[in-house]
Amino acid sequence: MVAATLRQGYIMTQPKSIEKNEREIVIPADAVHLQGILGLPFRAKGIVVFAHGSGSGRFSPRNNFVARILQDAGIATLLADLLEESEALNRRNVFDIDLLADRLLANTHWLRQQPETQRMVIGYFGASTGAAAALQAAARDPREIAALVSRGGRPDLAMEYLHLVQAPTLLIVGGDDEPVIPLNETACARLTCPKELVIVPGATHLFEEPGALEKVAHLACDWFMKYFLSQV
Repeated sequence: MVAATLRQGYIMTQPKSIEKNEREIVIPADAVHLQGILGLPFRAKGIVVFAHGSGSGRFSPRNNFVARILQDAGIATLLADLLEESEALNRRNVFDIDLLADRLLANTHWLRQQPETQRMVIGYFGASTGAAAALQAAARDPREIAALVSRGGRPDLAMEYLHLVQAPTLLIVGGDDEPVIPLNETACARLTCPKELVIVPGATHLFEEPGALEKVAHLACDWFMKYFLSQV
């Protein structure tokens, strides 16, 4: 396990303004239809699929912030709901990691069917419980996912799958998110793929502190670029 602690002092800034190519899409998954936003920068180097935490969806302000920074770096993004609105009213669905992983795999399958994305390298970005869904999905389809990033994740909810994950995995945890740090340390030790655990000093679970989420976004961007380019 590789662990790193980052210096404080980062200042939150908005992603630079670039010409966006975003559109709303609908992804079929079994008997439901999932709403999403597909962002395709010019000559994208790969695409990152977001797995949102409990209670979040395609409009998550934090994941949209990260997506903008990835797009600025030339990485395409897919922010899609993993549950229909009626399904999300049932709290058991919100924490059903198996179901969320199924829906994430449906997103991946949909990308492979679209002319614009079918040849792209794919990565996952999971937040909170979404990180567990991303890890399970990556373990179930190990040849498909090139890299994975977890933000404030609960990888312990996918513990039985961790030894099967092949995608290089970056675990990012806030330094003040004390209950989640040991869960990520245990999960990182269980992973057998290339891995790194980064602790952001002074950040809490949602990375609401000035500059914290921006640091997460740039760490994620660097991780995806490294492993996307290695597969081009």
